[in-house]
Amino acid sequence: MGLIQAAVGSVGGALADSWKEVIEPADMSDGTLLVKGVAARKGGSNTKGSDDYVSNGSVIHVYPNTLMLLIDGGKIVDYSAEEGYYTVNNSSAPSLFNGDFKDSLLDTWKRLQFGGVPSAKQMVYYINTAEIKGIKFGTRNPVQYFDNFYNAELFLRAHGTYSIKIADPLKFFAEFAPKGTTSITAKSLNEQLTDEFMDALQSAINQMSADGVRVSMITSKSRELSKYMSKTLDEDWTELRGIEVCSVGIASISYDDESKELINMRNKGAMMSDATIREGYVQSNIAEGLNAAGSNTAGAGNAFMGVGMGMNMAGGFMNTASQTNAMQMQMQQQQMQQQQMNQQAPAAGAWTCSCGTQNTGNFCNNCGSKKPAPAGSWTCSCGQVNTGNFCNNCGSKKPDNGSWTCSCGQVNTGNFCNNCGSKKP
Repeated sequence: MGLIQAAVGSVGGALADSWKEVIEPADMSDGTLLVKGVAARKGGSNTKGSDDYVSNGSVIHVYPNTLMLLIDGGKIVDYSAEEGYYTVNNSSAPSLFNGDFKDSLLDTWKRLQFGGVPSAKQMVYYINTAEIKGIKFGTRNPVQYFDNFYNAELFLRAHGTYSIKIADPLKFFAEFAPKGTTSITAKSLNEQLTDEFMDALQSAINQMSADGVRVSMITSKSRELSKYMSKTLDEDWTELRGIEVCSVGIASISYDDESKELINMRNKGAMMSDATIREGYVQSNIAEGLNAAGSNTAGAGNAFMGVGMGMNMAGGFMNTASQTNAMQMQMQQQQMQQQQMNQQAPAAGAWTCSCGTQNTGNFCNNCGSKKPAPAGSWTCSCGQVNTGNFCNNCGSKKPDNGSWTCSCGQVNTGNFCNNCGSKKP
């Protein structure tokens, strides 16, 4: 019970006249996962017939992005993942045209193969191996999400689409094609797959929360979310059912009312912590009050009189608020100036080499020259260079021999340096 690949030239030639029938897939759309093969009537009409049984010598047409299964008694006897025409030969062994699938497909075949005597009721099934896109999903209940930025438990709803691909058609057929199946579409499996998908989505979202992803960034993390989903569904879908998740697209994320309130409160608090924004808010409120008084239909005079009375009552508060804002703005400005001064000020113990490089260590980072000794320094017998009257290392008193150390490091006793000629300081 095997398949023999037919020559391309024989399709329209004399050999085609000896074929009993040509088996082709029934109507297959973008959302079709599995469909039964039917015999095309001969005689030029090429209309799909009702006979779905395959006999010895029949020809099976395999299209791109499909895997064809030859079934006998409900068991798989051969398959092909390579497009072309194949002749059924019940006297040959299974050919197993693997196409681009990995060796794991052959491993699945070993577990599901059928080795009986061929019957008179062999059938053909076609499995769509292209990516199935546009499967919609949506959270029925809000998903809990802890956001480190807001430091709060938020609850969100997510809506979007995802795509799947049949990675192991043999596993898929064994799992989803009971006896009598004629076709399987993504829509028919949507309820079962989506329930499992949503469980995995919640696990993936919780993992993103644990990884510190801000809730507002989830919509831009579609690729990362697909990886989370693939990892979460790997065992249930790929290993057991032969399906893998290709992509996940988040169309929208919405929050429940309590989460919206927390987010708005946090954002408003962050803005109002800036004294400049806070002072602008105070001044804009005063301006709006004056503008409303001027347009009062009861008379601008009465309105301004009321404003004056209100300003007398609230003037102290407004004045205090503005003074506080001004103090904070001044403190912020002073802090910025201090930071700039700290950045510009040389580090403690810094020195400039003759090559122009500023350094803090004992040797130049650019040319490797040794840090020069301070002017008026002297070298103790213990080797310590000092500038005071006593050695910083052993406490010995500065010798009275009149020696002095030049800025170039030379120890001298005269009025001029023996090395560079500089005058004694």
